[in-house]
Amino acid sequence: MPASKSSCPVAHGPVRDFPFTPVDGLVIEPVLAELRREEPISRIRLPYGGEAWLATRYQDVRNALADPRLSRAAVVNADVPRRQEMQVGPEGIMYMDPPDHSRLRRLLTKAFTRRRVETLRPRVAEIAAELAGDLAAQGSGGDLVSTFSWPLPTRVICELLGVPYEDREIFSRGADALMQGDTLPHAEFTSRINELCLYLAKLIAQRRAQPTEDMLTALIQARDEDDRLSEQELISISVVLLAGGHETTANQITNFLYTLLRHPGQLALLREKPELMPQAVDELMRYIPLGTGHHAAMIATEDLEIGGQRIAEGESVYVHIHSANRDGEFFENPDELDLGREDNHHMGFGHGVHFCVGAQLARMELSVAVESVLDRFPTLELDIEDEAIRWRSSLLVRGPLALPVRW
Repeated sequence: MPASKSSCPVAHGPVRDFPFTPVDGLVIEPVLAELRREEPISRIRLPYGGEAWLATRYQDVRNALADPRLSRAAVVNADVPRRQEMQVGPEGIMYMDPPDHSRLRRLLTKAFTRRRVETLRPRVAEIAAELAGDLAAQGSGGDLVSTFSWPLPTRVICELLGVPYEDREIFSRGADALMQGDTLPHAEFTSRINELCLYLAKLIAQRRAQPTEDMLTALIQARDEDDRLSEQELISISVVLLAGGHETTANQITNFLYTLLRHPGQLALLREKPELMPQAVDELMRYIPLGTGHHAAMIATEDLEIGGQRIAEGESVYVHIHSANRDGEFFENPDELDLGREDNHHMGFGHGVHFCVGAQLARMELSVAVESVLDRFPTLELDIEDEAIRWRSSLLVRGPLALPVRW
C-alpha cells in the first residue's frame, strides 16, 4: 500500500465554514480532494463553538483516531466546536476514553466475536429470505426500504438484545433522534431519548426478574454480579446497540443495493463470482459515505503534531473518514468502485479504540442482505430516477428514504 507523506504543509488557507456544502445523495464533497492535495490539515469553523482543525488524508486520519492524546470524553458537556446547538451529553461508550472505555468495550467485544456472529447467520438468512418473499409478493415492483432494508436489521437486533419486535416504534424513534441529532429541535430530541431510556429501564427491570438467553440479560448480569457497569452505563450501552444495530445497517443495505444497481458492470461481476462478497462488502463500505464523515470533535490533552501541523493543548480536531477512504496516496483509483480490491484497509468502521464493536455483525448482515436480494431478483433494477430520490441526510447516516425497484 502506498505510504503517506512524512510531513504536510502547515495550514495556510482560509478558515472554511464546515460542513462545506449540503450533503447531496452519496456524493463526496469535491473540496475534499483539493484539501487532501493542498491543505490536508486545515482550519474549519463550525456553526457552534468556534474553530477546529480538520484532517482529510488517510494516514493523518488514522493517526488521529489512534492517538490517546486526542480525547472524546473532553467534549462531554463542553462548549467545543460542533455542528449542533446542543452540547454532547454523556452518551456512554461513544464519548469515553480509556480506561473507562476499555472496561465497557471488553464486555461488548465478547458478544460480537466472529464465531458468535457466524452462529447467527442462518437465522439472519431466514429473516432475509422471508422479507425478500414479502417484497416479491408485491408483484413486479416495490419499495426496498420499507419492505426489506429497514425490517431486516431491526428484527435481528431485537432478537439479539431481547427487545420485543412489537415495541420497535419506541426504539426506532429514539434511534432516529440519535442519528439526526443536529436536525431535530432540542425539545423533541430530549423527549425521544428520554422515552427510549425509560423504556429500556423498564425492560431491564423485567429481565432482572425473568432472565432470558439474550444480550441484554448478559449485560444485566455483568452489571449486577461485579458492578462492572453502572445502571446508567447499562442503559446507555443498550441505546447505542439499538441505534447502531438497526439504523446504520438499514441505511447501508439500501445504499449497497442502490450503488450496485448504478454500477451494472460490478453487479454483474458479483453475480458471476459470489465468492467476492466479503471483498465487495469492504469495498462498498470504503466507497459509500454513510454519514457526513465526521461526528464530534476530539480535544488535544497536550501539544501534539498531526501531519506536520502543531496542534495545541485544548484545540479541537475533526477527522473526515470519507475523505480518507478516497485518498489516492493510499488507494489505487480511489473514486472507482472495485469489488475485487485487495488489502482494503478502509475506515468505514472507524479505527483505533472506537472501531465499531458491531463490525462483524454488520458485515454478516450486509452480505446476507445483498445475497438474498440478488438471488431472489435476478433482473432487479431501479424504478426511480436519481433526481427523484429523497435522501435521509443527518449527522450520522444518509440513504434513500424510499427506493422503488422492479424486477
